[in-house]
Amino acid sequence: MVSQIQAKPGIMDIALYQGGKSHVAGVQNVVKLSSNENPLGPSPKAVEAAKTTLSTMHRYPSTDHKSLRTAIADVHGMDPDRVICGVGSDEVLAWLTQAFAGPGDEVIHTEHGFALYRIGALAAGATPVEVPEQNRVTDVDAILAACTNRTRLVFIANPNNPTGTMIGSADVARLADSLPPQAILVLDGAYAEYVPGGDGGLAEVNARENVFMTRTFSKIYGLGGMRVGWGYGPRHIIDILNRIRGPFNLSLPALAAAEAAVRDQAYIDECRAENARLRTWLAEALAAQGVPSDVSHTNFVLARFKDADEASACNTALESEGLIVRAVGGYKLPYALRITVGDVSSCQRVAECVARFKSKAVRS
Repeated sequence: MVSQIQAKPGIMDIALYQGGKSHVAGVQNVVKLSSNENPLGPSPKAVEAAKTTLSTMHRYPSTDHKSLRTAIADVHGMDPDRVICGVGSDEVLAWLTQAFAGPGDEVIHTEHGFALYRIGALAAGATPVEVPEQNRVTDVDAILAACTNRTRLVFIANPNNPTGTMIGSADVARLADSLPPQAILVLDGAYAEYVPGGDGGLAEVNARENVFMTRTFSKIYGLGGMRVGWGYGPRHIIDILNRIRGPFNLSLPALAAAEAAVRDQAYIDECRAENARLRTWLAEALAAQGVPSDVSHTNFVLARFKDADEASACNTALESEGLIVRAVGGYKLPYALRITVGDVSSCQRVAECVARFKSKAVRS
């Protein structure tokens, strides 16, 4: 008998998400610069905190994440009752589409925005609406022009992945204040900690009832393998999201590691400074070889080549030397490669490989 089982509309329109590569066939000892991981790793205090939980792994974790929420609130000057924790910020983003969007609704994301915004909209049965960017920067006017009475969510990553660009607080405020009354502005701050003195949109959240922010422990905190993220927003939104959050969605080791990590801000300051230093060095080294990039506010640079063929050829050259970066054709940037800022050796190897590639291209 032929099965009549089918997914609901929208699901089969979702392409399988492709994470950053970590292996190259036939190449040993590769350097992974494709997933924007912190090359310095997590705070030693986070590692020790996770270890202390291993003997109690037969116990369920807390359902309310109170200790972690309090730590986050203490560090960032927030109300802990307005913090919600998820399995990476990905889960928090998914809750937002699950709770607020469905058939007949629209979810706005930008041209080069994170792939999960579109995926979440389709999974919820809503219609994703892609808005053009202006030279790889979020265009507030374009977003506002795309809004309708069906718009329920507007996602922007600030700073953005994979472009590394960002808009200022005045533009964020103007966007929030001009949205239709039924719409929520979601500020994805996965890379907010890389912005010196930045608050990831906290001021905009505190001043309004229609702005929500998300953050992650996967980037500067170096806890990608633990899968911890969080969101902060108005009480009425937090109350709704808590109704669909699984009661035991975060493990004991993850909760302990994240709490220790967020309280070790001295380590984060060191990571931020080292990333900024090497990011500038790498961007300048690539630019000297005719490979420009926009000013990045993240832990990666988006290296731009003359066309898609050159980007692909350079990617192949890098992989042949065990350097894995991220091709971003799926983000409508076929002429670019996203390169994570690694340690000193990794950055030097990337710059030297690109220089050899460009030199060969000139000679040929």
